[in-house]
Amino acid sequence: MRAVLRAFVLLVVVLAIAGGLATYSVLGRGLSTRVAPSPVETYIARAMRGLATPSAARNRPNPIEATPEVMEEALAHFADHCASCHANDGSGATELGRSLYPPAPDMRADATQSLTDGELFSLIENGVRLTGMPAWGTGTPEGERQSWGLVHFIRRLPSLTPEDLARMEELNPRSPQQVREEDEIKRFLAGEESPASATETPPAPHKGPH
Repeated sequence: MRAVLRAFVLLVVVLAIAGGLATYSVLGRGLSTRVAPSPVETYIARAMRGLATPSAARNRPNPIEATPEVMEEALAHFADHCASCHANDGSGATELGRSLYPPAPDMRADATQSLTDGELFSLIENGVRLTGMPAWGTGTPEGERQSWGLVHFIRRLPSLTPEDLARMEELNPRSPQQVREEDEIKRFLAGEESPASATETPPAPHKGPH
């Protein structure tokens, strides 16, 4: 009983110190997401990530075989759904990824690659509170199969080839403006008149003094 009480008191003290340091950091650094997280904030964020994974799910093995078909589907899924924050190569070096707080991690690094398959699956399915990571789970067997496929793809991030990255760039979401610009370039290269130039109103003739 005394051991439990001592452990509880120690936990309260640690949380109080961490909370005090976090408060001091906020008061001194503000709340801007442009500021790099302090070591205390980084520790708290990683602790939250650890707590986000139920203990029963942590050691779940990946039930999906990493076949070429699964890996190709996961590549396309990552390019379409994940790359806007995490970048095609998993570095997190995107405008959106850098603006998150904490910023999107470099998933090629040990902090991500050392996680178990079960932890990665849980993070994809359930997200992480107090970060920019949403829950992507659909609650369906097909959704779980796709998440397990993404786990395989995350393991492959450190060894992606230039050909992989080129394919992913073609699959990245594009804004309507980007689609129009790409269409105009294709039409120009095919020898057709650019839509922009076809609809451009000619300048009014210069009128001299009466």
